[in-house]
Amino acid sequence: MKLDRETEALLFWVSSSTTKPLWQMDHESARAEYRRSISKTDVGPIHIGAVRDFAISGPAGPIPIREYVAPRPSGAGILFFHGGGGVLGDIGTHDTLCRALCLDTGAHVFSVDYRLAPEHPFPAAVHDGVAALEWLTAAARDLGIDPTRIAVAGDSAGGSLAAVALHETKGRLVAPAAAQLLIYPALDLRAKQPSRRDLVDQFPIPEDMLYWFFNHYFGLAWPIADPRAIPALYEDDSGLPPTLIVTAGFDPFRDEGVEYAGRLAAAGVPVEYVCYEGTVHGFMNMGRMLRAAYQSMRQRMSTWLKEQLDAPGA
Repeated sequence: MKLDRETEALLFWVSSSTTKPLWQMDHESARAEYRRSISKTDVGPIHIGAVRDFAISGPAGPIPIREYVAPRPSGAGILFFHGGGGVLGDIGTHDTLCRALCLDTGAHVFSVDYRLAPEHPFPAAVHDGVAALEWLTAAARDLGIDPTRIAVAGDSAGGSLAAVALHETKGRLVAPAAAQLLIYPALDLRAKQPSRRDLVDQFPIPEDMLYWFFNHYFGLAWPIADPRAIPALYEDDSGLPPTLIVTAGFDPFRDEGVEYAGRLAAAGVPVEYVCYEGTVHGFMNMGRMLRAAYQSMRQRMSTWLKEQLDAPGA
């Protein structure tokens, strides 16, 4: 594999930056810098039908939700969990990605503003994710959604939350989820896969950044035997919905996605795996600079989601 030209240009731009690395900042400063960097690399505004913010009841108080409605709603729904290592990110940082999913599929998209560490360490985000999924399937008809046409999606740490929420709610939902979209998911903090060893210095999540995330999210005692922290530890992957796993060739998490896809396939879950080989982790938030990867994967994800959600008119 080799970097594509747009990614090479991005890395040159990053190497010439004088901004302090996020892992050398306190978490509040890192959050502000993360928001600022995404505002520079994300694509421009995407216009849809409507957006509204509200909150649902959670295990420790209200959970903010942002709903995106397409100009011509399809009657399907997508529950989305943003990335950011469980420490960074919010509804705003992933607003453009959620708008794209909404516009491209016609589905109502619900973005979950789950609690972040270190103020709310693991498993607070997991509890919020489970509560959000149970809420959406129970409230679907009141929201104009068919409860049998709901997908769960997330990127990076949000991909892990999506996977965990589906495992933890297996057999408890009003209707089983119709699809699972995991975008460069973080699935195994133990660094067992080759890509974690081979890409230890890779932008935007070199090893220093990963350990900064893990130490904030888990604290001093990492839960290395808890599948809610390491979805690869779940013993029964059967009964999960059809899954699309997206990775990048120069992403330390790449091989975790490969391994999880193999586990799901062995359990009889319909699974597709696609790797955009020439680019890096986080490229769906870098569409202004990584146009080829962004456009290609945006089309692939929306086509797959529409197929799974049975929304030919979307």
